[in-house]
Amino acid sequence: MNTIHRDSPDDSQTGVSIRVLRPCRKLLTERHIGAVVILGADYRVIGILSERDIVRALAEHGPTVLSEPISQVMSRDVQACSEDDTIGDLMSRMTIGRFRHLPVVQQGKLIGIVSIGDVVKSRVEEIDQEAKTLREYIQNA
Repeated sequence: MNTIHRDSPDDSQTGVSIRVLRPCRKLLTERHIGAVVILGADYRVIGILSERDIVRALAEHGPTVLSEPISQVMSRDVQACSEDDTIGDLMSRMTIGRFRHLPVVQQGKLIGIVSIGDVVKSRVEEIDQEAKTLREYIQNA
């Protein structure tokens, strides 16, 4: 199967309420994640804050930026995907857009997040399965 899977709401870090950059940076480090999805009051995606966003802000404004609201640093033009998107579609969009995380939405609301690592892992598993199937076919021919 080459479609993405749904993570539980607990896996997508939706219950965290942070308004400024410094604690968000700490959250990324502690949870070993590369991005957090920023939700509006209605649980709709309004932005995404990645490690790249933080590094860019630090380079442009220095360490004082860590006291700024997340809304000043986050990426607002967020591309999202659905459960029905294929791994190939995700690989293409992530490569062309040069980003590593895609929120997964259903009816406009966040249901998960997929990273480039998830996509690569799925593709490797798919290739391994194809190779196994071909070996079995050749052995039984």
